[in-house]
Amino acid sequence: MSVFPQNQWYVAAWSREVGRDLFARTICGEPIVFYRTLDGQVVALADRCVHRRYPLSLGSLRGDDVECGYHGFTYDCSGVCLRVPGQERVPRTARVKSYPVVEQANWVWIWIGDPAGADLTAVPDNHWLDDPRWTVIGDMAPLPARYQLLVDNLMDLSHETYLHAGFIGTPEVAATPIVTKVDEDDRVIRVSRHMNGAECPPFYAKSTGFSSPIDRWQDIEYRPVCSYVLHSRIAPAGVLPADNGEDTGAVHVKILYGITPETENSTFDFWAVARDFAVGDEEVSEFLERMNREVVQQDVDALTLLERVIAEEERKEGVQELSIAIDAGAMAARKMIRRMSTTDHAAGVTSDATV
Repeated sequence: MSVFPQNQWYVAAWSREVGRDLFARTICGEPIVFYRTLDGQVVALADRCVHRRYPLSLGSLRGDDVECGYHGFTYDCSGVCLRVPGQERVPRTARVKSYPVVEQANWVWIWIGDPAGADLTAVPDNHWLDDPRWTVIGDMAPLPARYQLLVDNLMDLSHETYLHAGFIGTPEVAATPIVTKVDEDDRVIRVSRHMNGAECPPFYAKSTGFSSPIDRWQDIEYRPVCSYVLHSRIAPAGVLPADNGEDTGAVHVKILYGITPETENSTFDFWAVARDFAVGDEEVSEFLERMNREVVQQDVDALTLLERVIAEEERKEGVQELSIAIDAGAMAARKMIRRMSTTDHAAGVTSDATV
């Protein structure tokens, strides 16, 4: 068992979730309260008053300061206590942890580890979520399972053929071999599956107007722990990009996930689908949102069941797990995350939560 990787950016919320009301969310086992200042900046503080550990999220905002709803201890945006009841002097140690946050393209990212190590340039790229050339749908699905199960699920898309048949799955997904590339220095894992002359699943047939056969490319770019982007290209069979890189005969979809651990056995599954076709078409958006919610729920249902199975089998001896070629991306991700956790632990960055 290893601690969650700490010195990482995690998606904490959609921008629309954070406003002038105090908003509680647990990230990597740490209870945190979020809110916006009067000028719109996102603040993240430990959601526990230093006095009796009462959740600050049950208190009130006084301007940009948080007042505890139990005894009135009041904290500024940096977590410093400004006022305590019954005395003028505020104890020097009266402060709560403040977390670095970055709001980028409709997602709020939080740095859980050592604040001194929060590199703003290292926030993963999710620019498609507010690019006017793309239309986006998205939400968050609570997942009552460990985050590693969601990583495994997304790194091996062969399950689409079976779990998501009738939505995004076709026989070619499971039948087509993958190519996996691991960049240890940049901490990125890429898994590619290019299907030519494939069946067009309903998800794309009804949104693009394409009919079978199609060329369907799936190029995963995963940056552990939180950032997952599936670059999906769909085109009529035989339509290839031009030598100059232009790809006017195809449509493109970016499927993004923010994989954020809540606790040891629960995860926030932030998801988004961005498209460069039928931009602004509400009917297409409604169709894709309905379809993708079904797909996400199928994953949630399967992983919830799998969490129960694994939790039960962890108490037994001799239970083994078999991995095959299609698991190369997931196994690379496990290895990288394990090394990141070990590095943080050796540096003294720890959490009470484990994975």
